[in-house]
Amino acid sequence: MKEVRYSLRQLRYFVAVVDAGTISSAAEALRVSPAGVSLAVAGLERAMAAQLLVRHRGRGVSLTAAGADLLAEARALLEAAGELQERAHDLGQALAGRLVVGCYTPLGPFLLPRLLRGFGAEYPEIVLDFVEGSASDLHDQLVARGCELALLYDLDVLAGTATETVSVQRPHVILPAGHRLAGAQVVDIRDLAAEPMVALDVPPSMHHTQGVFDAVGVVPRIVHRSTSFELVRSLVGRGLGYSLLIQQPETDRTYDGRRVVTRPILGDPGELAIVLARPAGLRPTRRALAFARFCRDVLGERRP
Repeated sequence: MKEVRYSLRQLRYFVAVVDAGTISSAAEALRVSPAGVSLAVAGLERAMAAQLLVRHRGRGVSLTAAGADLLAEARALLEAAGELQERAHDLGQALAGRLVVGCYTPLGPFLLPRLLRGFGAEYPEIVLDFVEGSASDLHDQLVARGCELALLYDLDVLAGTATETVSVQRPHVILPAGHRLAGAQVVDIRDLAAEPMVALDVPPSMHHTQGVFDAVGVVPRIVHRSTSFELVRSLVGRGLGYSLLIQQPETDRTYDGRRVVTRPILGDPGELAIVLARPAGLRPTRRALAFARFCRDVLGERRP
């Protein structure tokens, strides 16, 4: 591809001078200085290696043969550029096309299936795709425009992003089915202080969990740590300890078929918000706004 040595601004100024008849009149119409117009036209002539206008002192300008040939092409190119800009704007604002959403990996199994299914049914012209990763990964994707939006916990939000809350979750206790507190309406964390705990050791869950213990003056007796949500549930199901989790599956069975029970925590264990993040200062497309509304409707119910 050959290097383009002229700019659309130069072409626009050239056409304006021809239409106005003088450089000063063109400058007035463009609301720029006459010197700026003269420099732009001179730069265009250098780029084309041809004289395009003849300057007549006190009588304006006239086209050379090369200028006349260029004029029609310049008008067509400027019109095409304007149409391209309008088309790009329409594509960005249409409720059609591709929308890529990032999702914090541990949240994916709980959020993505119903969002993909439901959003696709409501907006069939939008192709919803997703990427997964850590909070840092998702921030990089947002900055690089690898995704337009990202679902993550509010504690994970990094600088340079704007967010809105789409769901608020509360932690709960997960116990083996035969645990002495399995039949309780609520569980006091202090009643578990002496028992072994299986910790989900991923941010921000672990940070929030530690805050729950700190609030009641309990130091948990952690015997196992895992970054796998389902491994934590399976260990609890085998009676190897209890755990505190934020997300709650629809099933009470673990991967190996054991039953676990979940119970609310006595008092106020705090809340953790799931937010939809986007690059700060970037105007969201209509596709993104539609997805945000859908998330609020689908995810907005507070889980017990």
